[in-house]
Amino acid sequence: MKHLNFNHGIRRHELTDNEWDRIRDILLLEHLKSGQRRCPVKHGNRKVMNGILWIAENGVPRRELPERYRPWQAVYARFRLWKRREIRGGLQRLATNS
Repeated sequence: MKHLNFNHGIRRHELTDNEWDRIRDILLLEHLKSGQRRCPVKHGNRKVMNGILWIAENGVPRRELPERYRPWQAVYARFRLWKRREIRGGLQRLATNS
């Protein structure tokens, strides 16, 4: 079972404010580049990214994702979108430059 960090209210595998500040723009810019003219993103990128991290850390099927990270379908769809657009490379470059 994961431990809560009671000082900040985030779980061990979730992004801290500092980590989120470093990657936020990459994810926001990618959404704007998609060119989709639909309604605004219903599920925030930070919650989705935390959901992806939760799945990766716990090694469970995506359908077991806790509700606090949004519907698993939304998390999986965004993961596929980011993978297809190679967002991971941008995040890795950012991590190595820190």
